[in-house]
Amino acid sequence: MTYKEICNMLRSRYDDGEARAVARYLLEMSFGLQMTDILCGATEQLPDDKLQSKINRLLDGEPVQYVTGTAEFCGRCFNVAPGVLIPRPETEELCRLVEEDERANGERNRHILDIGTGSGCIAITLALDIPGTQVEAWDISDEALAIARKNAMEHKAVVKFENVDILKMPPNHPNVETNSMRGACVTYDKIVSNPPYIVPSEASEMEHHVLCREPGIALFAPENNPLLFYDAIAVYAMQALRPLGKLFFEINPLFAERLGEMLAGRGFTDITFGDDRFGRRRFAIATKPE
Repeated sequence: MTYKEICNMLRSRYDDGEARAVARYLLEMSFGLQMTDILCGATEQLPDDKLQSKINRLLDGEPVQYVTGTAEFCGRCFNVAPGVLIPRPETEELCRLVEEDERANGERNRHILDIGTGSGCIAITLALDIPGTQVEAWDISDEALAIARKNAMEHKAVVKFENVDILKMPPNHPNVETNSMRGACVTYDKIVSNPPYIVPSEASEMEHHVLCREPGIALFAPENNPLLFYDAIAVYAMQALRPLGKLFFEINPLFAERLGEMLAGRGFTDITFGDDRFGRRRFAIATKPE
């Protein structure tokens, strides 16, 4: 099968530019072909049945990252599967904000927690890009944690993963021994999270492959309580962060103002917001006072 034939088939689902981009990603990630190989006709040497099977999955609406089992994030390839959210460029920007803050701080032996780790892309990126940092990561999905651990092993990143549900965190934590999910005596320098923040009423605006293929548990918050996860994390963070420790969130721009009010009400100070590359208010940073 030629590259042109592959692109022509994909055009029944994608526009021209996207069809070519998806074809290149598929050929590189699934078959190891670079563009020079493709231009030299290497696709004609691929087994048609295997290639057609993957094309059929794409035509059926499955994201190319699930078809290939990989997603790119901060210059690295991560394993993904339908049980985990596909990493987004906006979340790369969240990692960069954390890293910039760490560089400005200049201290070593820092302690960072990633809540809702999914594929582990945030935790692993921070562990690799901030030397000397101790990183922990939580998720409620055993499937996601298995993928995250595999990613950490492949990237040789030291991250401690745990199955923890932030919504079931007891209100007070006198010591670590009373709760394996960590107590108030654990002090983090930073807590980072990209929690579920889409409300069901936004579903009609979402792309079909996101809505129907990616895990809803990682996407949606309750319509009547869109800050559910943020509030639970803020409550825990006020206990678990050291004085002047920081909370970093990826957020829904629709609820930025309400989020700021909630964080202030929970006792956080120096609450700031940042825009993503598209000019949307996408990030929030808050500080625990001394």
